[in-house]
Amino acid sequence: QVQLVESGGGLVQAGGSLTLSCAASGSILGINDLSWYRQAPGKQREWVATTTIGGSTMYANFVKGRFTISRDLAKSPVSLQMNSLKPEDTAVYYCNAQIRGTLATRNYWGQGTQVTVSS
Repeated sequence: QVQLVESGGGLVQAGGSLTLSCAASGSILGINDLSWYRQAPGKQREWVATTTIGGSTMYANFVKGRFTISRDLAKSPVSLQMNSLKPEDTAVYYCNAQIRGTLATRNYWGQGTQVTVSS
């Protein structure tokens, strides 16, 4: 069984930084796209950033220039460096991965990590 576990969330003042990590475990043959999403209270989950198997990165407009997604399959598969945080970045952040298993490629989600930015 594949599991994704996020870490690194917490409380930070506006203008501060946090780095989120996502660890994967289980029967994994490979990982395709890796993404971060977030969900603020009362809002729908929204896409934040993606790093593809080919090394491309894509960002939502509201985090461009502030967040950096990176992948290192030798360590935590994906991390999200968040700088210049704003109160509106407050949300639960979720890791999402397309994982190639022994039988099929499936999409997996982590349980989320809370990020709170105070003004």
